[in-house]
Amino acid sequence: MKIHQYYIKRCLELAKNGFPSAMPNPSVGAVVVYENNIIGEGFTSAYGSSHAEVNAINAVKDKSLLSKSTIYVSLEPCSHFGKTPPCCDLILKHAIPNIVIGTIDPNSKVAGKGIKKLIEAGKNVTIGVLEKECIDSNKRFFTFHTKKRPYIILKWAESQDGFLAPEKKEKIAPVWISNEYSRQLVHKWRSEEMAILVGTKTVLDDNPQLDVRDWNGRNPIRIVLDKTGKITNDYHVKDQKKKSIIITEQENLTSFENLIYENAIFDIHLPLKICSILFKYNLQSVIIEGGSQTLQTFIDANLWDEARVFKGNNFFKNGTKAPILDRLFHSEKIKNDELKLFFNHD
Repeated sequence: MKIHQYYIKRCLELAKNGFPSAMPNPSVGAVVVYENNIIGEGFTSAYGSSHAEVNAINAVKDKSLLSKSTIYVSLEPCSHFGKTPPCCDLILKHAIPNIVIGTIDPNSKVAGKGIKKLIEAGKNVTIGVLEKECIDSNKRFFTFHTKKRPYIILKWAESQDGFLAPEKKEKIAPVWISNEYSRQLVHKWRSEEMAILVGTKTVLDDNPQLDVRDWNGRNPIRIVLDKTGKITNDYHVKDQKKKSIIITEQENLTSFENLIYENAIFDIHLPLKICSILFKYNLQSVIIEGGSQTLQTFIDANLWDEARVFKGNNFFKNGTKAPILDRLFHSEKIKNDELKLFFNHD
């Protein structure tokens, strides 16, 4: 079994190369091994292109060796037609006799059907190698398909004395607590998630763009809570340069390609309703950047998976209090900032 773990670890290393461009597909790694030598390897291409198994098999120069090889893959090969043909069919076409799989695919379109197809074809299939690590490598995908909601990341910056914002501001713009390195890291994080969510007060106070201008990557879809329509068209979130979904109690509003309105009642069930709206749009992850009320609403509902909290070195003395969390997992310094990571494991 240790040799299986060795090659699945390599699959997991490869899978990192496909993130986040593969989303909403999972990012998978695959390795083809012949007589204890890797003869082909690959990872999931950007969404709509080749899966890991296809890239690994294509990388094998001598295709005659495939019928005597083992293919390792961090997630069950697909058995259905989506943007690309089933990977199971390609494995069978090349008569690969041995398949080692990290974990079963939670997507109901696959969910064991790929494994069943391979076994019925007489292949030697091993399942569940480094399963926990394989699930964690695609935690967004697994959360989306098993819990029917996006993977939820809370993010905020707080002063040394525990405030998100000072009591008074001179202009409609962010009051920076974290340093420029931390802010660039936040833009990297945004590029890794499918959506970003803020409440009305954050938009009215800061007029944020919610993009990745300090990082090279794709912009997340902006999710904005606006119960009564206080946010006017001159705010960035309504500029239609990037897609925004406005969740509101207002009815009969006209949606556009990049400005979509969704209705919800702003009551105790709002976090669940938000999750269902994001699920409807196939948004597998969301980073929630505030403000205080929005963050606390998700914390109170116990609807979050991890939190990333920056602590700056400034003092506000009074203002908007930051949420308080336990379950600290890790802490590190980013120049003069402290970054604290929390995980909300079941």
